[in-house]
Amino acid sequence: MIGIVVYINQMVIPSIPTPFVDTPTATREPGSYLTEAEALFNDGKFFQAVAVYQEVVRIQPDNPAIHLAMARAQIFAGQYDEALTTTANALLLSPNNSMAHALRAWALTRMGDFLPARESILRALELDPNNGVAHAYYAFLLGNEYIATGSFDSITLAVEESRVAYDLSRNSLEARWSRAFILELTDNREEAIQEYLAAIQINPNIPELHIDLGRTYSVLGVYDKAIEEYTLANTFNPADPRPDLYSSRVERSRGSFALAAQYAEQAVKDVPTDPYLRGNWGVMLYKYNDWPAAIEQLSLAINGGMIDETLVVEPIRLSGGDVRIAEFFYTYALILARVDRCGEALPIAQLILSGVPTDEIAVYNAREIIRLCEENLRNPTPNPTSTPTP
Repeated sequence: MIGIVVYINQMVIPSIPTPFVDTPTATREPGSYLTEAEALFNDGKFFQAVAVYQEVVRIQPDNPAIHLAMARAQIFAGQYDEALTTTANALLLSPNNSMAHALRAWALTRMGDFLPARESILRALELDPNNGVAHAYYAFLLGNEYIATGSFDSITLAVEESRVAYDLSRNSLEARWSRAFILELTDNREEAIQEYLAAIQINPNIPELHIDLGRTYSVLGVYDKAIEEYTLANTFNPADPRPDLYSSRVERSRGSFALAAQYAEQAVKDVPTDPYLRGNWGVMLYKYNDWPAAIEQLSLAINGGMIDETLVVEPIRLSGGDVRIAEFFYTYALILARVDRCGEALPIAQLILSGVPTDEIAVYNAREIIRLCEENLRNPTPNPTSTPTP
């Protein structure tokens, strides 16, 4: 009995956990999280990178560099509102941090909020005039302003800023990317391709870069390479409808209307409630001579409607800012006129004439719609619901 008591005291009791005290667990080093987040970012897995950065921020909440790394990943993931919150937190910790202001400007640029973006980027450059990445973000901002307004001053300064970014930070992804973007905007597309390729060499897993390169190839008529780039972009981010949307346009350009319709349909599957994507699909179906399906999709785009009694498509508005939207309207009305549904076609033609009077192609087609309807009145069609051959 004495031996048993001694054994329990010496061997058993020390191995019993103390009540109400947590069992010790291994603590992961913050550096390992950072390594993991950077690897995920380099692999193009931006959402996963953000999640890991959030864990690092939880461990080191007072480190502004971690907030900024997370904000950059959030921008690449398209989480612009979240990136603004993250940069705000970084600025609370370090109000004069040039990169915090620069990243804030880039997020605002991506959101199309140019005025506050300009304030932030100018503050970033005031704090550090040699911040090459900030100059790259400024070039992006100016380039987007040029697209929106056509301002000659914006594109002139954008060219200069892209050059400064390149000179100060030519090994950075943003400097190469901004230089390529501005070269593309100024119609120096061959040079733009080389800069896009240089940026992709720095990080080959960013879908937006492949979209930009594919767009440049497409304008130059290098359609096979354009499709390759869009396919890569789609591989990295299958939920983004743009690679399929742009691929449909490429196939249309080279007369492959069946493929164009297939790509357009896939884009709609990514975002079923987007009227722009449905309008694009409708145009491709029209080119493929599937008029009934084209009418269905174009009607959803222009008039709106329900899908599967659960999803609502809001009608798209006619505007002069995008010629493709006008194409949705006149294509729809042309089909309606050709199947003698002029009661629906004529109001659309009148809307085009009053809504986009400077769009010569749209106006020409609106007048053609009116002519077809006048001809229908003179020569009624026996079976107006049939589908004629265009």
